[in-house]
Amino acid sequence: MPHRYSVKHGASLKLPAARLLLVALAAAAVPASLSAADPEAAAAELITPAAQKAIDQGLAFLARRQNDDGSFASSDYGRNAAVCGLAGLAFMSSGSTPGRGPYGAHVSRSVDFILDHAQESGFIDVPGASSHGPMYGHGFATLFLAEAYGMSPRRDVREKLAKAVELIVNTQNDEGGWRYQPLRQDADISVTVCEVMALRAARNAGLFVPKATIDKAIDYVKRSQNADGGFMYMLQTGGESDFPRSAAGVVALYSAGIYEGPEIEKGLAYLRDYVPGNGSYPREVRYYFYSHYYAVQAMWHAGGDSWRRWYPAIRDELCSRQQPGGAWSDSICQEYGTAMACLILQMPNNYLPIFQR
Repeated sequence: MPHRYSVKHGASLKLPAARLLLVALAAAAVPASLSAADPEAAAAELITPAAQKAIDQGLAFLARRQNDDGSFASSDYGRNAAVCGLAGLAFMSSGSTPGRGPYGAHVSRSVDFILDHAQESGFIDVPGASSHGPMYGHGFATLFLAEAYGMSPRRDVREKLAKAVELIVNTQNDEGGWRYQPLRQDADISVTVCEVMALRAARNAGLFVPKATIDKAIDYVKRSQNADGGFMYMLQTGGESDFPRSAAGVVALYSAGIYEGPEIEKGLAYLRDYVPGNGSYPREVRYYFYSHYYAVQAMWHAGGDSWRRWYPAIRDELCSRQQPGGAWSDSICQEYGTAMACLILQMPNNYLPIFQR
């Protein structure tokens, strides 16, 4: 089974200027005549005018809600590291980079906020705004910093990003996964995928990630898969499969460099039963945005009929769920729901290295 833990697009691009060029090239218009031979260009055509309007309104909502320090004007979760990192990724998924583009200033403020809350140990956490599992916040914040790093000339980004990556490496438990706290204790599939994606993004940006760390993570994820193709929550307790963590499990494998094989095929087969609109998965569910954030990535990597069936379904469903002011509602906070919805809808843009095939 292939295990290519490396950049699949622009493998030699590690300097900031080169990464900026990568984004610029991805953003360039592609003639319609080439779309049939170019899966990425064909995918971009799936962003209908209605979907683009929804994206524009969602990003404008996030921009209005951002405070001067980079946090967001919501409840305490508006200052959560995960929410701020995801919002920054949503801005960058539209083509903006730190200091450049329509949301360049907002991306820069997001970077500032994350860096301001990076501790000497490397742990990224915002006092008073942590969830029950602060390693979620650390993982998403590290992912955001890694994506921003190659697009920013700031040296302090690399320094703090390197420490954040080192903390992830050093807190992997003996099973090969991660859990809520930065401790080498238990692990679950949900937190593990956050850390694996962060490590992949950092590796793509040129930082060192030990191969042994990824190998252990791959083994953990594979052992977490049930016979039906879905994934259990924890190896220690076992348990049945569920859509949210199963979508995360498939993406963990893709992010770790596993692009084909029985685990991928079984995982995708399990997820296909939950295509939006088929009645298998209710619209109103606690982990709706989390589930579809990972599911759309899984289908994007799978490509073909899986992608062509999935994206239009979730695109149209999200457009129907958007509120008049441009936000998407979620029990965590509106900024979280809106950032996740914008990331899902913008997947065909293919701008960020972490989301590229």
